[in-house]
Amino acid sequence: MPKGREAGSGAPQGRRASDRGRYGRLSRERVLATAVEVVDRDGLSGLSMRKLGAELGVEAMALYRYAPSKSDLLDGLVEAFCLELEADLAGQTDQADQADQADQAERPPAADWRRELHRIALATYGVALRHPNVVPLLATRLLSTPLARRPTAVLRSDERVLALLRDAGLSDRRTVQLHRAFTAWLLGYLLVELRAMDDEPGEPDPAFRLGLHRMPAREFPQLRAIALALDDRGGPGELAAGLDALLGS
Repeated sequence: MPKGREAGSGAPQGRRASDRGRYGRLSRERVLATAVEVVDRDGLSGLSMRKLGAELGVEAMALYRYAPSKSDLLDGLVEAFCLELEADLAGQTDQADQADQADQAERPPAADWRRELHRIALATYGVALRHPNVVPLLATRLLSTPLARRPTAVLRSDERVLALLRDAGLSDRRTVQLHRAFTAWLLGYLLVELRAMDDEPGEPDPAFRLGLHRMPAREFPQLRAIALALDDRGGPGELAAGLDALLGS
């Protein structure tokens, strides 16, 4: 047999890396789910094709069939986030269907879209708490990935909100205004809520944990005075209150 070729094949040996790893044959869903696990554990800076391949038990080259580039892999993390959100929203709908059937006829139709936006926002908040290291990508990938090239699951998130507002009878202009306001408020809230605060996570003294000694008191008196309060999360209550104020309800 000629050197560098497999028996019964004209292809050079090793040209196609095996995509059968420790979990069986790979799929895009498995690759993205494992990438999310790596980012949850090690942060975005800890994600590489080599590390992801090692997690899956395959060579890094095998991953390029499912994520052709690092940029595509980052878009895939946003895709995985949106797929998890879809699953959560679908699960909530299934659980609520029977309970809602009795009172749906009595519910004011004009309030339905506001209530549904609250449900979407709170579900997104829940996914974000599970995957805080993925949240920055919700913003950065919007800046670098054209609309038509975003994953289907990401587009469905926008489609859901737009359809909700259009079905409520709102004009195109009002639909666009509310979609922009809702998206901006939700993303901004998540980024502020999950921002890094701890300078020394293991430090028991809150002031030293936050590293307040690194901020000159004369230059940043307000930040030093309010830092402990800023460190507390607003939670779903403040998210809902802000959304009510935004929507005028």
